[in-house]
Amino acid sequence: MPNETPAAAPTTGISAVSPTTAQLSPAERSRLSQCFQRGNQNAATNLDYAIEMFSQCVLGDPGNAIYLQSLMAVLKKKHGAKKTGGLSGLWPTSKAGGLKKFADKAQWREVIRQGVEILKVAPSDHVVHLAMADACGQLQLHDAQRVYLKSALDAAPADPEVNRQCARFLANHGEFDQAIACWVRVANVKALADEAQREIARLQVEKTIVAGHGMTGRAPAAGAKAAAPGQQAAAPVDRVAVLRQAIEAKPSDIESYLELADLLERDSGMEEAEAVLVKALAASGNDLKVREHLEDRQLRWARHRVHVAEQRLQTEDTAGNREMLERLKAAQIKHEVEIYSARSARYPENLTWRYELAMRLKAAGNHVEAIRHFQDVLQDPRRKGGVSLELGECFQKIKQYQLAMRNYVTAVESLTDREAELRKRALYRAGVLAAGLDDRDSAQKYLGTLAGLDFGYRDVAQRLDKLAAPKDNSPGG
Repeated sequence: MPNETPAAAPTTGISAVSPTTAQLSPAERSRLSQCFQRGNQNAATNLDYAIEMFSQCVLGDPGNAIYLQSLMAVLKKKHGAKKTGGLSGLWPTSKAGGLKKFADKAQWREVIRQGVEILKVAPSDHVVHLAMADACGQLQLHDAQRVYLKSALDAAPADPEVNRQCARFLANHGEFDQAIACWVRVANVKALADEAQREIARLQVEKTIVAGHGMTGRAPAAGAKAAAPGQQAAAPVDRVAVLRQAIEAKPSDIESYLELADLLERDSGMEEAEAVLVKALAASGNDLKVREHLEDRQLRWARHRVHVAEQRLQTEDTAGNREMLERLKAAQIKHEVEIYSARSARYPENLTWRYELAMRLKAAGNHVEAIRHFQDVLQDPRRKGGVSLELGECFQKIKQYQLAMRNYVTAVESLTDREAELRKRALYRAGVLAAGLDDRDSAQKYLGTLAGLDFGYRDVAQRLDKLAAPKDNSPGG
């Protein structure tokens, strides 16, 4: 054990993914994918079987919004869309009473498991949806949380508690127009009038502040088609209607789904766009192009949410905003791990996806698994220096100091002047770890080289001064 604590790998500010949201094993991912395919194949002919297949998917991967939206769609097809109104918010008014005891004990996975069973027979029970949304929020499963909240709002659009929770979620994710709309819906409820007006005013200000940083609650319609020369473009609402009609007439018209998702993302929010893309995925027979299109959007939406949270924290540095930022970052990393893991399995020869997966695993604190993937990426000689540096930091995190040192040395020797920042980081890591291993000559060599490149790099000057001082061999030294 070194007698000087080696420097830790660079922090990202992202906490490790919790065990409840851990990465699925390849075998479990494959099983759920097969269940999902069977569900899609039977969604038009055998609703009960499709419900069972999609339920298994949701229970196996409760954070997967695609699985959850597919389950909601077949439940709606079987039971029809029902709406309720008025004040409800009390546990005893629905079938959710049995969930409260699990929520009180923070048994969130059990809330989801029991909730799925209730929704099979009562899919319009908005109190159940709220309970499951809360459970997903506690587990940092924000994509699924969004689906449950949207389902609650569809079932009870006038319910004050539903609108309050939806507004809070939407505001935290930078969708200010949709959050304001929730408060407007309940602004005439006497008990909520003052709160609604305060929140509407606050969100208008926050929307302006975030927009001033170059972000808004809406995304551009990147795939919208331009009107032909001499032809007037259809108004957005008209175009949405045209596209819905086109899809109804030809459900296999994937391009219409994609364009509709663009328009809905801009004008109605991410959840509407995602729902359309999930339908496109089912209509295409789980086509890989559609799946990856949806994955790319989910990655972009996650980055957008983190960016908005960062801007909010800059404007108002509070414990609540810091906690929200950390939760969104953790959720983003988890989602990226899932997507890059799936793509690595699809394209085993593409080392870029494996590298991206390894970087996310490292950020999530899963250093052992990250090492395995980084070692695979070493097959690409062009990445040797940077990957060796990442490997060194991972080995240092799990206290394999000799392996860490070996990789740092490889990184120093492989990185060129064109990779100056990475080389400086590798020199610093090698020097600090060498000092921790009581190899003063190597420490002076690496830190001295670094000082020659950038004397102001971190605390390199102080470390060199310490190494130059006579070693204290007294009993207390």
